Amino acid sequence: MSKKIYLCQNCGYETYKWLGRCPGCESWNSFVEEKVSVKNRERVAGEAKPVGIAELVTVETKRFSTGFSEMDRVLGGGVVSGSLVLLVGDPGIGKSTLLLQLAGKIGQKQKVLYVSGEESPVQIKLRAERLNIQEGIDLITQTNVTEIEEIAVKGNYDLIIVDSIQTMYLPELGSAPGTVAQVRESTGRFMRLSKEKNKTIFLIGHVTKDGYLAGPRVMEHMVDVVLYLEGERHNTFRLLRSVKNRFGSTNELGIFEMVGDGLKEVSNPSEFFLSLDRHRDSPGSAVIVSLEGSRPFLVEVQALVAPTGFGTPRRVATGFDYNRFVLLLAVLEKKLGFRVSVHDAYLNVVGGLKVAEPAADLGVVLAVVSSFREEPLPNDGVFLGEIGLTGEIRPVIGLEKRLREAERLGFKKAFLPKQSINFKTEMEIVYFKNLQEAIFKLFSI
Repeated sequence: MSKKIYLCQNCGYETYKWLGRCPGCESWNSFVEEKVSVKNRERVAGEAKPVGIAELVTVETKRFSTGFSEMDRVLGGGVVSGSLVLLVGDPGIGKSTLLLQLAGKIGQKQKVLYVSGEESPVQIKLRAERLNIQEGIDLITQTNVTEIEEIAVKGNYDLIIVDSIQTMYLPELGSAPGTVAQVRESTGRFMRLSKEKNKTIFLIGHVTKDGYLAGPRVMEHMVDVVLYLEGERHNTFRLLRSVKNRFGSTNELGIFEMVGDGLKEVSNPSEFFLSLDRHRDSPGSAVIVSLEGSRPFLVEVQALVAPTGFGTPRRVATGFDYNRFVLLLAVLEKKLGFRVSVHDAYLNVVGGLKVAEPAADLGVVLAVVSSFREEPLPNDGVFLGEIGLTGEIRPVIGLEKRLREAERLGFKKAFLPKQSINFKTEMEIVYFKNLQEAIFKLFSI
């Protein structure tokens, strides 16, 4: 027996009648009709009983390396055996390349199965040759989840890579691959396979035009780890972030560079994000030290302020939160009298990185003032501090790690809010109490 329901393709919201707008995610024309089977199930009393937490015995989590130190960092020290990992990213960003390289490294010690629903084995072989991968991987083109399960169990594979989850299907559902029901149920089957048979599984997922995972949101709740591979097509660098990790932190960042023979790890990100050939005497440039998890790296922020030709000035922020940028401009005008309201203001974080922490506030504001007054900032200094609405400069966390990284790269000065430093450094420390004091010390006002 089956019944008809309507499912939202974006969030998985269910209804018995078609709706133009989804009540769950408010998207338009996203409902599709699907048939679901209804089975009469008898309710069986379970044997599960509550157990005191003190009576439980913990087992040490087994991890193994991916062969990429950057990816191991993001995963919290390596891949946990029997985990289900979802890798998401834009088309052409390098998801398949990254996991094929990972399969080549792990395949030297474990049995690896690469399942593709988009490419033939010959096409994968050609890509593997470009990546200098000669052996250690078994390839198969298959989209039937049931058959994939049988092959994985019979072959006793340790690692299974599925490219991609949107192409997988279960014949008993009757709907087309990529629909909400197929993606949800296929993910559930892979989850049971990973837990019951202790198989480590990587799933590749596509994203929508808004940058979100295509398919039901419940898929992110089912998997153990969700990784996002980000980057711009005109930029060779890729950023690997974890937005969910049951076995580690979600604050770490992995950095790769796309080269001719695949993705290459960037061991020194500060040299990448800090433009080495930047014009150090040019106004509008400031260097900050960003902290992603436990990892500090130096980033150059550039600002450009020009008289506006329109009634409403333009505000553009690339790599920095737009609303916070507007807030900082308002503080600059209200507390210090800079008439940025009649100027266009543009901000760019060099290298395509997205800086979200408030410790970058001081560098952003000083870069704007530097461009506004056409006066360069000290080229041997870094700027750190959070700016409040009253113009005060607040302390930042992880100061020792930040200054150690800046000192390692040859910077001589650090411009900071007044806070205690309980470690030794060769850098000259310049303290600011508020934004007004900082601007009067750095510019000829």
